[in-house]
Amino acid sequence: MSEKTAKQTPKEAVNDEKKVSSEAPKYDPRTLNLRSGLTVRVHQKIRENNAKGEMKERVQVFEGRIIAMKHGLEPGATITVRKISEGIGVEKIFPIFSPNIDKIEIKKEAKVRRSKLYFLRDYKKRLKEKLLG
Repeated sequence: MSEKTAKQTPKEAVNDEKKVSSEAPKYDPRTLNLRSGLTVRVHQKIRENNAKGEMKERVQVFEGRIIAMKHGLEPGATITVRKISEGIGVEKIFPIFSPNIDKIEIKKEAKVRRSKLYFLRDYKKRLKEKLLG
């Protein structure tokens, strides 16, 4: 093993280090207990062209409450996340197994008795919540 590292060029050593860092544990939605009523932050990768015409990738965060989860843990499973932005309700549907989803963070949990919270579109009162540490 020491012979192999002694024969490596500095460039090869850097490439090996990159391989090790890319083997970090990736986001796995099966380990999360996603359900309706959770307040989550969804980190989504967005690719766009800059002024020079080069492709750039950035991460955009969308924070809101899960109002629906469909298809369980199938490959096509989705969550619908709703937030109020400047007094206007915004909903986004995220496929949870998409490679464009960087990670999902769970922030708060609300006490709900329904699996689909579509009534929150018209509901003005707050839900009872408990903070997750």
